[in-house]
Amino acid sequence: MTGSKSYAQAGVSLETAAAVVERLRAAVESTGASGFGAFAGLHPIGDGRMLAASTDGVGTKLMVARERGRLRDCGADLAAHCINDVITTGANALMLLDYVAAGEIKLEEVAQLVEGAAEVCRAAGVALVGGETAELPGIYRPGELDFAGTCVGIVERGELVDGSDVRAGDVVIGFPSAGVHANGFTLVRSVLDDENYDGADLLAPTRLYVAEAYALRDRAKAFAHVTGGGILGNLSRVLPEGVHAELDWDSWERPPVFEWLARHVAEDELRRVFNLGIGWCAVVAEPVAGETVIGHVT
Repeated sequence: MTGSKSYAQAGVSLETAAAVVERLRAAVESTGASGFGAFAGLHPIGDGRMLAASTDGVGTKLMVARERGRLRDCGADLAAHCINDVITTGANALMLLDYVAAGEIKLEEVAQLVEGAAEVCRAAGVALVGGETAELPGIYRPGELDFAGTCVGIVERGELVDGSDVRAGDVVIGFPSAGVHANGFTLVRSVLDDENYDGADLLAPTRLYVAEAYALRDRAKAFAHVTGGGILGNLSRVLPEGVHAELDWDSWERPPVFEWLARHVAEDELRRVFNLGIGWCAVVAEPVAGETVIGHVT
């Protein structure tokens, strides 16, 4: 088999997503918002503190998980994804709200999603304070559902991690993913049409990086949560103008699911879409013993 499939052919354009961000930037920033385009938006609340907030969803991973009886894992995905985004700012994540929508609400499915999210929230010390369940026949196809959420945290302005101090010569350290996490599943589903895969790393929930982030806040110059757009695409969101990251792509071991994907997707596209085994990055001046250096800032 040859690596010929792409995200665009599967129906998702990363270029369009980037264009949408730029098209909306002026409207969003006219409201006084800051941090637009980063992992979390920021808003001052006085006394030198800022709220950090992020909204995201599980995407089409829900379709594969539902077929395989793994919706609870998608609930964990949602909470971990939203919390990870907020803590890239150096914030303490405080609370999560969720949104479930379907053409027909099925109690068991909603319960599995919310229970999975609650498990991660307990581990992160985050309160799941509520949300919305919407039954929308005609909008969603029969049997399909959507799950999204918003996480809110708080950070002292003086403890903000925003990448502004990143300099050439800094190093990028990486932390392993559990597998695909929750991005790129439109392309994954296209590959599944050609070859099945049932390894645990296909639907493994997004790893929660709270412990790693909180331990590194006094050293990190920038954090990147590796979601859609790959490692370099997400690092670029937190690096200042004039510098970029160069990765050593052989410095870590990829989970088996990416070997399966590589039989159908070219290496450049794999790097552009997936985390390839690195779910979280920190940019620091120097690594310490035991940290995995995956690249440098130039």
